[in-house]
Amino acid sequence: MQSTDTLTIEQRLQQLEALEQIRQLKHRYLNACDRKAVEDIRECFALGPIRIDYGELGVFHDRDSFIELYTRLACQPNVIDLHHGSNPEIILESATEARGRWALYYFNLEAQSGITRQLGGLYEDRYRLTEAGWRIVETCSHIHSVVEGRSLSG
Repeated sequence: MQSTDTLTIEQRLQQLEALEQIRQLKHRYLNACDRKAVEDIRECFALGPIRIDYGELGVFHDRDSFIELYTRLACQPNVIDLHHGSNPEIILESATEARGRWALYYFNLEAQSGITRQLGGLYEDRYRLTEAGWRIVETCSHIHSVVEGRSLSG
């Protein structure tokens, strides 16, 4: 991308709008995961070949295979999840391609047993502007800390 010094006001506004749309996309994804809104999660990813690398959970090359695993593991009445993405670093590589890095904090409670898990890590993402708007085409999570235990009530 060009230096902002050489861009017109309109071009700078387009860049700002793209950055905000990508932020909203990632927040929509994280919130949909917490709500277990499977179709909303699916719509955050581009159609066709993509790459989702969630380490021990697996590597997926299309959104439906990821959704299948997500539904089986997370869409249970006793599973409570909280996903928080912060400290975004988003770089527009062109008018239709971008990459981003997000800090991840994840908390999981298995309500029946009281077992909890907290994860800290990073998401490394790639985004593409499609006819439907900005979509995730690649995401990779790098977990750097895991804490497991029991809730006080469990």
